[in-house]
Amino acid sequence: MDQMPKVQIYHNPACGTSRNTLALIRNTGIEPEVIEYLITPPSKDQLIKMIQDSGLSVRDVLRKNVDAYTELNLDDANWTNEQLLDAMLEHPILINRPLVVTDLGTRLCRPSEVVLDILPLPQLKAFAKEDGEVIIDEQGRRLK
Repeated sequence: MDQMPKVQIYHNPACGTSRNTLALIRNTGIEPEVIEYLITPPSKDQLIKMIQDSGLSVRDVLRKNVDAYTELNLDDANWTNEQLLDAMLEHPILINRPLVVTDLGTRLCRPSEVVLDILPLPQLKAFAKEDGEVIIDEQGRRLK
């Protein structure tokens, strides 16, 4: 029997984009490893690897519209990547989400349909985001 592909999602259930991304993963028939990163943050090494594998910079993965970003004055260009990583691990809300890891790559899935580029299995049925936007048709084809 074939083994189901491994997919991890660093998830925040309070985030619509994260919920839509998780639903798109499940729409392939895959049940991913769901890591609620606010409860169980990645290790520093895991975070560095995800950032490197995604092709993004540390600042690209830094969430800006949260109180901790303002309170810590993280928009100051003098913060080093090492310091930013430490801040993200101390305050996991600063890690932008959802980050998804598959054998095909790692992506920050904003918007949620970015996940389609790294899913190893096709969509099984039509899919609409929580806001009603249809992004997968009845034949499982991507519309945008």
